[in-house]
Amino acid sequence: MSAVPRAPGAVTRRGVLRVGGAGALAAAGGGLAGCAAGAADGVGDDGRVTIQMWHGQNDTAAKVIKSLAAEFERAHPDIRVDMGGGVLADAMLQKVTAALASGAYPDIAYVFGSDLASVARSPQVVDLTEAMERGPTPWRNYHAPAREAVTINGRIRAVPALLDALAVVCNKKVFAEAGVELPEPGWTWREFTDTARRLTDAGKGRFGTGWPGTGDEDTVWRLWPLVWDLGGEVIAEDGRSIGFEKEGVRALEVVRELADDKSVYIDPKPGSEQMYQVFLSGRMGMVPTAPWQLPDIEQAEIDYHVVPLPTFSRRPLTISGPDTWTLFDNGAARAKAARTFVTWLTQPAQDSRWDVEAGSLPLSRRSEDRPAWRTHSARTPGLSVFTEAVASARVRPVHPAYPRVSRALGQAVVAVLLGRKSPADAVRSCAEESNAALLIPR
Repeated sequence: MSAVPRAPGAVTRRGVLRVGGAGALAAAGGGLAGCAAGAADGVGDDGRVTIQMWHGQNDTAAKVIKSLAAEFERAHPDIRVDMGGGVLADAMLQKVTAALASGAYPDIAYVFGSDLASVARSPQVVDLTEAMERGPTPWRNYHAPAREAVTINGRIRAVPALLDALAVVCNKKVFAEAGVELPEPGWTWREFTDTARRLTDAGKGRFGTGWPGTGDEDTVWRLWPLVWDLGGEVIAEDGRSIGFEKEGVRALEVVRELADDKSVYIDPKPGSEQMYQVFLSGRMGMVPTAPWQLPDIEQAEIDYHVVPLPTFSRRPLTISGPDTWTLFDNGAARAKAARTFVTWLTQPAQDSRWDVEAGSLPLSRRSEDRPAWRTHSARTPGLSVFTEAVASARVRPVHPAYPRVSRALGQAVVAVLLGRKSPADAVRSCAEESNAALLIPR
């Protein structure tokens, strides 16, 4: 989930988390509970089943998924995959919400992991627990973040579609010009802020680093590793309040230090496009990002270095933001065909191709062992840092109130970036809004 400089489909995948869909989805689900799911069963006179997929991709990623679907159809002549309809992934929640309300929804949609809990409140979302646990790739062989991102209350509610992890990409030329040594694994957030300050040169229009400044999910997910490393949680154990009132203040102090030093470029527009443009133009020393940004960095012919995300503890820790293929019930024949397709799509041979050509990390250890991925990783400097980071990656909670918590924290991050609030005041405001949302029965 396109304008330069985003990797094919990249910013779309990590795009703005649309808030407010949860209530509409719940209403849609409630209204549809007694209705037939879909007007047609999708079975033609020749017995061929047609399923509709809203793939959410653009540019190269769309070409890859369409090519894979064509390959699937050749191997499964009794199933046709219709790629028409749908929207790019960052507008998928609204599209799915409206579709569920109207009763005319696809069989498969690309849904952000952070939206899954809201979408899965609809009774039309297919439970995939048995299909995934009995699938050809053992469920435990999938990387933990991929599994956790699609599991709600012990049930598997979607199929992992994309896996990533945050790390820091450094421009070697900028570091050399500033006389700053490249960071190494095990560095700290204090070293990060010090490095950003030393890289900054206002006279040359050069920033040490960047941070999205719109308050969207791209703004927020970068802060969670700091919170977790300090011992905090997104949602407290009782489920009725946030779990980062103290840790959030300390995490936001890092943001405030960057802002006070004027070492951070604050991107004012959704999608982080301008932040990456600044990096790609050689006016930013380092940027926390995910592997889908590497193709653009290579295309810009930047000599770069990838290092794991800093921590407070010096223990490896990062965040992964997996996305999903979510299935909807349009009758037994179409649901079965949809399960067959996504099961095939996520097997190592297909997954490794998707990873190489569309910018994901391998969903499973078997995919990681495929020759195609190993060759690609060996040819792409720094890619192995992202792959190795998956072992220490955590995911955001799959909770229907998460969008509200994210919105409140996004506002807090922006307030600190712009010097409008202290970290303590920003977290206090975040807690008030988030805790009110968490008290709503769901």
